[in-house]
This record gives sequence, C-alpha cells and structure tokens, in this order.
Amino acid sequence: MSEKREQATLGGGCFWCLEAIYQDVVGVEKVVSGYAGGTAVNPTYEEVCYGRTGHAEVVQITYDPKIISYEELLFIFWRIHDPTTPNRQGNDVGTQYRSIILTHDETQRQIAEKSMAEAAALYSNPIVTEIVPLEIFYPAETYHQNYFNQHRSQPYCRAVIDPKVRKFRKSFQDKLKS
Repeated sequence: MSEKREQATLGGGCFWCLEAIYQDVVGVEKVVSGYAGGTAVNPTYEEVCYGRTGHAEVVQITYDPKIISYEELLFIFWRIHDPTTPNRQGNDVGTQYRSIILTHDETQRQIAEKSMAEAAALYSNPIVTEIVPLEIFYPAETYHQNYFNQHRSQPYCRAVIDPKVRKFRKSFQDKLKS
C-alpha cells in the first residue's frame, strides 16, 4: 500500500447513509460523519438539525488514491443521492441535507466541476449541488459514527439506509471490499 492518503468531504443528505455506503468501498480507509459548510463553531447535532448553523451533514472520507480515485468517489456520489433536490433527500428536509462537495484544493474543485457536468446527463432536472472550498470539518458526536453498522435494527436504518446500501452493493460490486 502507498503511504499517501487523501480526503474527500461530501454531503448528500443524511450522513449515516453516505457513511454506510463509503465504508464498503475498496480503497476507503476511514469515513467520519460530521458537519461542514456553515459558520457556527463546534456545532452540535441539535444545532445543525435546527438549520441555523449553515452546516450540512457530511462525511469525510480518507482514501488511498492508488486504489480509488477522487473521480471514482464522485462517480459513486452522483449515483447514491438525488443532487437535483435543494435542501432535501427523501423525507429529510432542511439545509443540513443539501448536496455539497467541499473541496480540499484547486485540483479537487476542477475534478468536481467536471464530474458534475458529466453527471448532469443522469438527471432530467438541473443539479443543485454546491461545490465550495472546505474551511473546516467538525466530526459529529461519537454516537453518529459507524451508525448503520451499530444500529441496523433501528427503524430509520431498516427503512432508509438498508435499501440504499443494498442498491449500492448490487450496482457497484466491482468497488466493494471483500
């Protein structure tokens, strides 16, 4: 394995959903649920849920670029949520659930913009995903980390996350950890 690791920070609705999917991806070493894109310092889940912090629920993905590229992570991103609905994913409504790519550098910004232009062909409505520089990432509280794997029987996990994970696993078998 290479020594160099990179990070991607993405938001596409509930962070539990993205976390559960990206944890399965070969080359992804760590996924941390958290908050970014807003102005409040050290926000709590409750503050973010009220929609007054400006932060979105996001995941920060640490990956090995020799195994999976940033482009491939974005290819998955465009297919695991609806980037055409402003401030919502399914029944989750609010600015904290917006579609957002927080770039770590200029190269990521350029790749994200190109990827978004290519993904536009997948949707009949315009993509509303924000592409903005990451200023700061705040990890979510401990009880949010690895949520799906620890709470599979919880109703939200069964009704919302599990179907998304199953669909992802069926469609992306070549990207799954064994």
